[in-house]
Amino acid sequence: MPRPLIALSTSELHEPHHTRQVQQTLTHRRDLALGMDYPHTIAQAGGVPVVVPPSEAVDIDALAERVDGLCLSGGPDIDPSVYGAQPHPALGPTDPEVDRFEVALLRAAQARDLPILCLCRGMQTLNVARGGTLIQDLPSQRPSSVSHRQEGSGTQPTHRVRIEAGSVLATALQAVEVEVNTFHHQAVDRLGEGLRPVAWTPDDLIEGIEDPDQRFLVGVQWHAESLRALAEQRALFAAFTAAAVHRPSMVS
Repeated sequence: MPRPLIALSTSELHEPHHTRQVQQTLTHRRDLALGMDYPHTIAQAGGVPVVVPPSEAVDIDALAERVDGLCLSGGPDIDPSVYGAQPHPALGPTDPEVDRFEVALLRAAQARDLPILCLCRGMQTLNVARGGTLIQDLPSQRPSSVSHRQEGSGTQPTHRVRIEAGSVLATALQAVEVEVNTFHHQAVDRLGEGLRPVAWTPDDLIEGIEDPDQRFLVGVQWHAESLRALAEQRALFAAFTAAAVHRPSMVS
């Protein structure tokens, strides 16, 4: 079997005034940014990562026809206008055009039943794409003793997550309880159509969602790519890329 092509989104765009300019580099108007843990983990799991810029120049349908899976990465807050809400005073920086691009990319992948893995912001995008809403500011809207934005390295888990036995996520992780990292400001509020919650934090915040009617459509609130040193997180990516290898269009 050939190694599957995995479209890898990035919603991180850096403006020149946010970066340090040096004489030896070109000055760009806008730069893409993506943590290297994402492509490294996909490659380690047997996939070939293809980074997709959030741009109107990308033919989304043509891309969806050529790739074998989609991974939505983490990033900044999602603009509430995308799901018909007013902004909370503590809302972070947003880019509605990028949000709409990722929603369109996700919908194109779903229409073709491509295997999809959504990480952190990616899970929130999945929920919004299905008509769901988000908690915009966890500290004020869902006060808790559980911190959802750790200060340490993403390679270090900081809280446990319980997972529904028999779910696609539990099967992929080969576990019903795992230790995860946490770097999010927003979270799932009202669930989107066809999605079901399958993982929760100790304070009952939704940490995993999936659609059992698609071959592989899983979202997790943690940054699994940064935890690839842990066997269960590698198993999640392995299950995702295995589903991409065996998608109908690749079976002879």
